[in-house]
Amino acid sequence: MAKKDKKPSEFERELVPENKLKSWKSFLGMYAGEHAAGTEFMIGPLFLTVGVSAFDLLAGLFLGNLMAVLSWRFITANIAVKERFTLYFKLEKISGKKLVNFYNVANGVLFCFLAGSMITVSATAVGVPTGMEMPKLTDVMPNSVTWIIVVIIIGGLTTWIAARGYGMVSRAANWMSPIIVLAFLACGVVASNQLGIQSFSDFIAVWGEGSEPFPGQIKYTFWHVFLWSWFCNAAMHIGMSDLSVFRYAKSVESGWTTAAGMYIGHYVAWIAACLLYAVYIKSPEAAAFLAEGTAPPVAPGPLAYNAIGWFGIIAVILAGWTTANPTIYRSGLAFQAILPKWSISKATLLAGSVATIAGIFPAFAMKLLDFVAVYGFILAPVGAVVVFEYHFADRFGVIKNYAEKSNIAFNSSVFFAWLTSFVIFFGLSKTQGVFLSFLTLPAWLCCGILFIIFSKIFHRK
Repeated sequence: MAKKDKKPSEFERELVPENKLKSWKSFLGMYAGEHAAGTEFMIGPLFLTVGVSAFDLLAGLFLGNLMAVLSWRFITANIAVKERFTLYFKLEKISGKKLVNFYNVANGVLFCFLAGSMITVSATAVGVPTGMEMPKLTDVMPNSVTWIIVVIIIGGLTTWIAARGYGMVSRAANWMSPIIVLAFLACGVVASNQLGIQSFSDFIAVWGEGSEPFPGQIKYTFWHVFLWSWFCNAAMHIGMSDLSVFRYAKSVESGWTTAAGMYIGHYVAWIAACLLYAVYIKSPEAAAFLAEGTAPPVAPGPLAYNAIGWFGIIAVILAGWTTANPTIYRSGLAFQAILPKWSISKATLLAGSVATIAGIFPAFAMKLLDFVAVYGFILAPVGAVVVFEYHFADRFGVIKNYAEKSNIAFNSSVFFAWLTSFVIFFGLSKTQGVFLSFLTLPAWLCCGILFIIFSKIFHRK
């Protein structure tokens, strides 16, 4: 009896069929859940540790998040809806199998580290009822066996959901995101009352011009906040990773749903979480840490519990899940592109295992501002290859999907465009001390322009 030819459940190497396309509602829940989630409980407090002023925080976040939404709508969603391939399969067509495998490994591993930091966030919530000691801002290694066990359990549950496919990830986000959003709002209201904030002018007065950064942190200005908030998700929008998500969209207008994540999560939630930490900073426990010259711990679970009790614990656990789920899903797609004989479920299980191991080490969560800046800087320029090919290949006589049409496994034009832009701008950051997010856009543009130039010179028609 002949075996039936089974198509990949997630259409990893083919166009998404018409009957599998989803309305904007599916993306609204996913983006609201993913970005009003575990990361926000970590990032919000970290803004306080860098001493940013009230105006720079509010204005920088507003404009930076607006630019991120526009990037998703007019760059990512626009190409995704017209081509309907995952980023990994599209890059394979342009770059060749050998080169794209290198990218997929880097992409998949970095996504795993990000998901791992979200598992860490959820673990801090579970640690409240168990009396588990929380990791400090400076901790790199796990501080107890209990911590390791809790992380493994949460990582296993998160991976199980991600392995069920995009449909399950989307449904989980829609179920959980309203609870998480409500929790952030409640935390913000409670923390504001505890700080004596009754109006916008009170907020400005309490926050004021900011403060000196905590030990080991740099001082943030408007430009730090603006560019960091724009490019903290650079890998997803200008880096084109969310081609893998928006390929399911019926219309490019679904790109506007990212605003739910940016302004509920990356604005309201960040500020609410920051206020929670501001309350904690005034406690005797935090004062003792500061007196010793060390930064007080940023533990989302205890912070939320102190504000809204058990509802906060539940919200932090769910928040970690809603961020880790799509992130592990994206990582699974990257690994599956390297191992095409594997099912997407098996590849996602691998991604979830790596993420869980990463979650054991609190360093990824505690250094989240730095990590996402590096992660976006590394991955974003590769997206420029896709964008510049789509918009400029025909204009400048460059062959689209060159690796596929020429039957080559390594497109050197792509590699040297990325390598040159990385060496120049990462080197500039390290040697001149330039904030990395200041250089993400120049590196992206440089990579795209060099790709067109190198392709024009070296590709044979």
